[in-house]
Amino acid sequence: MNQLPPAKMITSTASLVAHVDRWAGESLLAIDTESNSLHAYHEQVCLIQVSTRQADFIIDPLRIENLDALGRLLADPAIEIVFHAAEYDIMCLKRDFGFSFARLFDTMLAARICGVKRLGLASMLEEHFGIQANKKYQRANWGERPLTPEMLQYAQLDTHFLPQLHDYWQARLVQEGRWEEASESFARLCDIPPVQSEFDPEGYWRLNGALTLPPRQIAALRELYLWREETARQRDCPPFKIMSDKTLLELAQSDAQRLQDLHGIAGMTDGQVRRYGPAILATIRRSQKKEPPRRPPAPPRPSDMVVARFEALHDWRKARAQQRGVESDVIISRDALWALARLAPRTVMEMAQIPELGAFKSQLYGEEILQVLARVGRENGRS
Repeated sequence: MNQLPPAKMITSTASLVAHVDRWAGESLLAIDTESNSLHAYHEQVCLIQVSTRQADFIIDPLRIENLDALGRLLADPAIEIVFHAAEYDIMCLKRDFGFSFARLFDTMLAARICGVKRLGLASMLEEHFGIQANKKYQRANWGERPLTPEMLQYAQLDTHFLPQLHDYWQARLVQEGRWEEASESFARLCDIPPVQSEFDPEGYWRLNGALTLPPRQIAALRELYLWREETARQRDCPPFKIMSDKTLLELAQSDAQRLQDLHGIAGMTDGQVRRYGPAILATIRRSQKKEPPRRPPAPPRPSDMVVARFEALHDWRKARAQQRGVESDVIISRDALWALARLAPRTVMEMAQIPELGAFKSQLYGEEILQVLARVGRENGRS
């Protein structure tokens, strides 16, 4: 691809305020972020890319003390904020800066609603603009400074073409009669909560296979899980870079007593044995002196009737999605299925009050859903 004109770097509060004053006259702004989730214990947004229809900008939040001016702009309903795959960017921007959003457009979500299968931004850039994006920097450490010109160009490309993609997908949504459906989905994005970054000391129960371990091994898993977290915090890296969940499970089951015992465990390289082996063995020995944790109570099981409704609605959704040529959750979300199964609305008006579903989809699919619920009721001897 031809080199884009370099994006304008914004590295001070004064410069940000001056640019925000100019952006306030725009009807559309494209936004993306780069974070350091693969390289730091506490993830943070390290770059914010902004594109208007005329130019590209890169904000360095690591060098700017106050981003409130940008926050006010993002919350302005007069400006349409365009993302590609908005959800995690929004969660991170809310977490780090307390931003809110009033009017969003997501080019990936628009494509999903239209039944497109290749949803990545790289695929869209290639299809619509003949550009092959360099994937070299997908796993880059965006918290490092200085950033190379190549890294900045990579980041710039994430928003440069979004205004044009917005126009294409908006026109297609209107043409296919999906604009109202998409608008409701875009509006729901505004309410996504911030990403939760607090460590859960009971999180080891959620590791795959943990619930099947006997008490002594679950005690070892708990201590290893806590040790991994503290080690990651001290080394300022994500816990998975210390060792994987699978390795934790195998260590908990190994009853390892010597360094030699660690070499046969999946994921334990020679380097990890040298670096962490003594601490791992000490952690396992410590766990043997502690009372095993009590298994958490199982979540309450839905009634047989609720499960029957959910399964029938799930089958209906799958068939409806195949008929329309989209993924099942484009029809309605799994959370909406459970809400419908629990509440069993009797009218479309009642259905429209279910937040997970929304007014538009209640109108679009309401009668079909009511028929499914009524059939399940008859089959189970209920009116």
